[in-house]
Amino acid sequence: MRVPLSWLREFVDITMSPEELAERLTRAGLEVASIDYVGLQAPNGSAWAPDLSSATPPDYIPWDRETIFVGQIVDVQPHPNAERLKLPKIAYGEGRELTVVTGAPNIEFGMSGQKVVLATKGARLLDGHSETRQWLTLKPTKLRGVPSEGMVCSEMELALSDEHEGIIFLPDDAPVGTPLADYWGDAVLEIETTPNYAHTLSILGVAREVAAFSGAELRMPSFDLPTNGPAIADKIQVEIVDSSICPRFVAGLIEGVTIAPSPWWMQRRLRLAGQRPINNIADITNYVMLELGEPSHAFDADQVAQGRLIIRPAATGEKLETLDHVVRELRPIDTVVADPNGPSSLAGVMGGAASEISDSTINVLYEAALWNPIAIRRTAQHFKLFSEASKRFEKGVDPTLPPRTAIRGLNLIQQIAGGTIANGLVDVCPEPFSRREIELALGEVKRILGIELALTEVATLLSRLGYECAVVESSRGPALHVLVPAHRTDVEIEADLLEDVARMYGYDEIPEALMADTLPTQRANPLFEATERLRDMLVAAGLDEAISYSLSNETLQNSIYVSENGATAAQFVRLENPLTPDRSVMRRSILPELLNIVVGDLRERERVALFEIGAVFEPVVGQLLPDEPRNVALILAGTRQTSTWSQPEPEGFDFFDLKGVIEEVLRRHGLRERASFQVASDERLHPGRSAKIVVDEVEIGVFGELHPLVRDRFGFSVQRVCVAELSVDQLLKVSSQTKYASISRFPATVQDLALVANDELAADLIAKTIKQYGGEFLEDVRLFDVYTGSPIPAGQRSLAFRLRFRAPDRTLADKDLLKTREKLLKQLERELGVQIRS
Repeated sequence: MRVPLSWLREFVDITMSPEELAERLTRAGLEVASIDYVGLQAPNGSAWAPDLSSATPPDYIPWDRETIFVGQIVDVQPHPNAERLKLPKIAYGEGRELTVVTGAPNIEFGMSGQKVVLATKGARLLDGHSETRQWLTLKPTKLRGVPSEGMVCSEMELALSDEHEGIIFLPDDAPVGTPLADYWGDAVLEIETTPNYAHTLSILGVAREVAAFSGAELRMPSFDLPTNGPAIADKIQVEIVDSSICPRFVAGLIEGVTIAPSPWWMQRRLRLAGQRPINNIADITNYVMLELGEPSHAFDADQVAQGRLIIRPAATGEKLETLDHVVRELRPIDTVVADPNGPSSLAGVMGGAASEISDSTINVLYEAALWNPIAIRRTAQHFKLFSEASKRFEKGVDPTLPPRTAIRGLNLIQQIAGGTIANGLVDVCPEPFSRREIELALGEVKRILGIELALTEVATLLSRLGYECAVVESSRGPALHVLVPAHRTDVEIEADLLEDVARMYGYDEIPEALMADTLPTQRANPLFEATERLRDMLVAAGLDEAISYSLSNETLQNSIYVSENGATAAQFVRLENPLTPDRSVMRRSILPELLNIVVGDLRERERVALFEIGAVFEPVVGQLLPDEPRNVALILAGTRQTSTWSQPEPEGFDFFDLKGVIEEVLRRHGLRERASFQVASDERLHPGRSAKIVVDEVEIGVFGELHPLVRDRFGFSVQRVCVAELSVDQLLKVSSQTKYASISRFPATVQDLALVANDELAADLIAKTIKQYGGEFLEDVRLFDVYTGSPIPAGQRSLAFRLRFRAPDRTLADKDLLKTREKLLKQLERELGVQIRS
């Protein structure tokens, strides 16, 4: 919410500086994110002071009080040497006049008395004729032989907008000779409004807060409706079909208006507040919304059939061309304001083109209504029509505001566009509003806020915010019966009142206090701790952690499968109102989003090793909420190490690099002896370079090289992409507690064992059998050579294992291991058909 202080001062007197006001508002819960100084010089040391030393001017610039003034045209003469140039003489104070040369099309010969902005020698402005945003410092010059001693300014030169076709004409009451900064300078507060402070989404709402904490008087605009026009009941009828979607609808009528641009003061305020001026009627609806907080809409009354408005749900397949000239197909859950011929507007979101205000509009039907916040949000989300109006309706507006909004809008239209206001309003309110009543026990103030206050003090603090309080005796002791003001739709329970008490008392005034109780017993969280250890293991293995979106889309999730058909629509958890189609389902796998990240990273670096631990989401038939098992995904892509002068082309990651990382994870979880790697059948992976991890017949994950078709589909620039996805829950479930043993001070005895086995026999199974029968001193088994070819028979291969033995109390000799070796070879031949290579 952008709040120009000049506008705010119409409702409340402000004696503090913009910086002090920003501090007070922030302490009261309305965080001021920034201050824009428009034409004013920011205070020294201000955190929001623009950088005026930059070659590119900031969004707003200060207007030098010594060189930029309110001027008045004395007369306008033609240029002797150029038909398109003019020579206005400008007065800017007693005895001060100068002549400038200008080509502004809105200055005409014979003009006199108009107020303008005059910049004199040395003024620092924006260059209105440059294609890029640049500074311009005025110097006396000659244009086609005639001296020009200054400049009459457009909006662009003053950094107010991009408009530079004509100069600015100031209001008639602008004081000639006054520095423009004193007359027109402003400060605009950018307030970050939280959802529970919807009542501050208006100038009036912020003014209420300022009046509350400063003690200043709050001034309200006039809400008197003229009664000299024709009766509105003879011209307009309103029907609400379903009160649950529209609890109140107010309509007014003004006839005989003239459509034209808004006056400059209104355009300026709208621009400062972030709105684009359109025409006087459209601008008034925006102005009233920003001023009071209630969005409203203006219809061309002559385009409303029979003068009758019907508020109803849209019919299935019904279509409406909205103000952006897009034809939209409506749904029964969308609300429309219709006439007997069909929809005229998408309620609370956007008007319809058929009843749009145009240059030929003469009569205006002005409406202000209350809408169901959920319905408005659902419609805005579906059609991607997010606006200042829908934002306010979604958060909730003052239920008593529609009549005042309509009156304020009608009065401004009459003031600016002329016309006659019909006598009365059509106010249809099938669900009358009653103010909420809450009991606030005095004891809760002490218990929750930690401060001692009397009931009268609490009542005074709340009354500053518009609450009506009465002292009562309740079952909890002395209390206040509090009547909540209508604009505070966020206040529902006692805790909401206590928050306002704290805000008005001052958060910074509440004394600090240490907890007067013992700390609770620290309880272990085994699941969290185990997950953290897994993170540490992967980081120690050289991987970096990534965090990707849990929200994804079906196409991306299925694109990791060769067939692109890994899961059906029913197997996804779907969002009812996704922010974007790309984030419409919950992920079933971490890998697709992580692969997208790696593709981007490989454009910037030659080596990427990432992992992510997170939940995946699997719907369960008959179960309200999905299962959320936790997985860990790993990706290695690019080179094993960065290139150097000694190794300009290092080798890339392959299957065994990833297998090594997984083996270390299994070892650290006590699973290396129990885990086995088996042939995997997973269409995401290369069929000859993949495996599944099985522990005690439980599959805990798969890994391998990404299938070439999938790799190319994602756009990888490297030949091999190694991926893995493991179930963290299963991994932790089958893991064993780590056992520690003392380190022997005696050296190891190493023996090599060359065996001949069938090709189909897994080396891992042979290694496990060796460990099983290798005796108590066997410390480690490693495969160090694989050979096929002569003299090994066809269909067989030679596998060479290195066995390391160590005793805790002595150095082992070969003779100590002779019996163990003989027993081992017999068991290998008996169980696996493996023979020692001769």
